[in-house]
Amino acid sequence: MRLLLVEDDEDLLQLLKKDLENAGFDVANASDGIDAEFLGFEAIYDCAILDLGLPLRSGLEVLKHWREEGNALPVLILTARDAWYEKVEGFKAGADDYLAKPFHIEELLMRIQALLHRVNQQPAGILHVAGFSLDEERQLVTTLEGVEIKLTGVEFKLLRYLLLHPEKIISKSILTEHIYDADSDKDSNVIEVYIRHLRRKLGASVIETRRGQGYIFKGKSA
Repeated sequence: MRLLLVEDDEDLLQLLKKDLENAGFDVANASDGIDAEFLGFEAIYDCAILDLGLPLRSGLEVLKHWREEGNALPVLILTARDAWYEKVEGFKAGADDYLAKPFHIEELLMRIQALLHRVNQQPAGILHVAGFSLDEERQLVTTLEGVEIKLTGVEFKLLRYLLLHPEKIISKSILTEHIYDADSDKDSNVIEVYIRHLRRKLGASVIETRRGQGYIFKGKSA
C-alpha cells in the first residue's frame, strides 16, 4: 500500500517515514502544501497523512482543493493537541480521521489500517478473507486450519493489497505502483514471481490469473 506523508517537521517526517516503511507501507513525502496538493492528484496513493500546519499552503487548503476537484483520497489529518477547531474544520473539509500531536506510532498505524479497511469495506483489525487471516503487525498469514505462514516483505505487501480488494481484477501495473516505492526499479514482470510464491504458500488456486487483465484473489486453496 502506498501512502502520502505530508509533514514540514523534517525530523518527524523522517522518523514517521521509517516507521511506516517498517510496517510494510511504501511512502512518498512532501513538506509543503503546494507539493502535497500536486502529489495528491496523482491517484496512486491509498491514503494521505496530512499535517495542517504547512508552509506555502495550509493542509486545510490542500484538503479543500482535493475535495473540490472530486479527489476521494482517504485523508488522516495531524493536528496540535489543543487545536480542537482544526479537527472540526478538517472534518468539514472532508477529512476521514484525525490524530492529535504528540502521538504514538502504534496509534497512527492502527488508524491507517482501520481507515484502509473501512474504505475497502473490510472489518477493522486483522484482515479476514475467505478463510485466511492476515496479521498486519506480525506480517504473517494464517490459514483456515490455523497454520501460520511467514511472508517476505514484498509477499506481505502484495497479499495485503489483494485481500483489501477480493474478487476484483487487479492489473500488474496497479500492483506494481502500490507495492514498490517511487525510487524502485519497477519491473511488472517481478509481480508474476511473487504471485507464484504466494500460490506455493497458500494454494495454487488462491489467486486466479486473468490473461491480459491481471489477478483476482479467490481464496480457494487447492
